[in-house]
Amino acid sequence: MCAAPGGKSIVVLQCASPGHLYCNEQDRVRSRWLQQTLESFIPDHLMNSVTAWELDGRQIGRLRPAMFDKVLVDAPCSNDRSWLFSSSIHQAALRIAQRSALPSLQIQLLRSAIETLRPGGYLVYSTCTLSRAENDDVISYILNCCSNIQTEDLRDMAAGISQDFILAAGVQHGLLVLPNKGKAWGPMYVAKLKKIEVGVKPVVTR
Repeated sequence: MCAAPGGKSIVVLQCASPGHLYCNEQDRVRSRWLQQTLESFIPDHLMNSVTAWELDGRQIGRLRPAMFDKVLVDAPCSNDRSWLFSSSIHQAALRIAQRSALPSLQIQLLRSAIETLRPGGYLVYSTCTLSRAENDDVISYILNCCSNIQTEDLRDMAAGISQDFILAAGVQHGLLVLPNKGKAWGPMYVAKLKKIEVGVKPVVTR
């Protein structure tokens, strides 16, 4: 739903073998970047199985209800990676200031993703921030207001990656890979949700 610059879209196409891959990016400049990535890495004979949209991710659920079996929301976030490994004090202050506004957007994107997901389908939510407000708290909010959503157990995944990544303790709903400057990765948060066939609780104003 927030696909630019397109790296995860390429990985999904390589590893998940989707019947059809829809990549969405609302921002026009970033959408062109996404299109360039897709055209650069995807062979011509596979391009007909990929569609790029330029829609507001918050509206996709209303526009395309119950359309997808799997949805990835790689959400806009305060992007700790960009300033943890930078010496820019201004950039760090800017990213931290964004944290108060971003959870609302992330929740809207997730609610839209839930609406566009078919019952029985799976939703992956990911960020590149250490912020609990943008990670576990967002998932907690979704679980509290959407009774048709449940979290998936990621302990097997955690065991499989523990040799290569340092995982944060005390994460309730997903996995949080801690940053490692020497190996140039992290932070990465991921949670996996499943849509089940029950009603949705009334929206609670946040």
